[in-house]
Amino acid sequence: MHASFEPWLTTILFIATYAGLALGKIPKLHMDRASIAFAGAALMLCTGSLSVAQAASPESIDYETLLLLFGMMVVVGFLRLSGFFSRLTQWSLRSIRSPRHMLGLVILLSGLLSAFLVNDVVCLALTPLVLRVARRLRFNPLPHLLGLATAANIGSAATITGNPQNMIIGVKSRIPYVTFAARLMPVALSGLVIDFLAISLLCRRALAGRREDAPEAGMAEPRRWSVQHAALVRLQWKSALVALITVVLFFAGLPMAVVAAGAAAVLLMGRIKPERVYREVDWSLLLMFVGLFVVVHAFEVRVLRPWDSYGWRPLQSHPVGLLSLASAALSSLVSNVPAVLLFEPLLRAMPPAARQSAWLALAMSSTLAGNLTILGSVANLIVVEKARKEGMTISLGEYCRVGIPVTLLTLGLGIAWLALLPY
Repeated sequence: MHASFEPWLTTILFIATYAGLALGKIPKLHMDRASIAFAGAALMLCTGSLSVAQAASPESIDYETLLLLFGMMVVVGFLRLSGFFSRLTQWSLRSIRSPRHMLGLVILLSGLLSAFLVNDVVCLALTPLVLRVARRLRFNPLPHLLGLATAANIGSAATITGNPQNMIIGVKSRIPYVTFAARLMPVALSGLVIDFLAISLLCRRALAGRREDAPEAGMAEPRRWSVQHAALVRLQWKSALVALITVVLFFAGLPMAVVAAGAAAVLLMGRIKPERVYREVDWSLLLMFVGLFVVVHAFEVRVLRPWDSYGWRPLQSHPVGLLSLASAALSSLVSNVPAVLLFEPLLRAMPPAARQSAWLALAMSSTLAGNLTILGSVANLIVVEKARKEGMTISLGEYCRVGIPVTLLTLGLGIAWLALLPY
């Protein structure tokens, strides 16, 4: 292939891949975002934009991020299999007396869990539980499900392990876990308050009334003590202890990928069948990561480097405000993980003095933008699809009525926090 044509072909493949990610599918083909990203990576290899050695190199595929994400998926998978989320939800919601009380507890529980665990899995575990409790208490489930989804996104902005895009940023930027949390935890906590107030106001009719138990319902069904139940309780304690120690070691500054891998290994050395745990791992997300790593690296090598396209002056002059708005817009279009990977080469070229604030702005904006529409984040889709399977439909209009104002308010708060407060 002629050398002068390679950048144009790479650009075409790059744009086609991101267009497919924005659509979420390819017309008349049964392709999801993972297969689109993988196909894009394969075409980069087939057309010679990258060699196999280049594509498989650590400069292209960030194996540390993949290891961190896989390790956390295993840890959260054990928590879910052991019934930890179910027990915690029943314990937290047992004392509720009104729909607003339940909404506050759901937002708090979803936000805090998502701050340290992967928010997608938190939504996967909590959605059927929240729906079941709301129905048993004869509450309208809609505001509580909206609170669960939006709070999961907001809470996950607090730490590096809250969501997949933050993991990429944490590994790429080398910002210490405790520094990341100190800068963005206040935004997340304030965002949860905004989320509660916004949903309380916008869904005030659905939140009217008080607790009214359904005739057949108790908050938790009585269980006979048995050997199997005792083993499940031990697994709950083991999983929770390992998860707690993992988070403590993150704050202590130990290498996150190593800590997550070690935690996963400790949990896998037990009596539970590994194939049950493997089913809890989001393999399609990992495949999408690999494909996007290769696609973005090819674009960087063939287009950005030769054309010296790193130095986008407006972005360097306004590393918080402009970057946050651009990131939020792109994240709403193609989802947050592809958006973060696209901005990563540009942030590496920024002046060192502005780089940390830029990384934090990218993490904050790409995460909070996920609340804009149902398609904005995987967490939203999980809540909507899980609820649909349980007979509860959440329309695009119902979601956007809450998601748009919550996104604008929390994003404005995040930009003001990072731009105005000195560090």
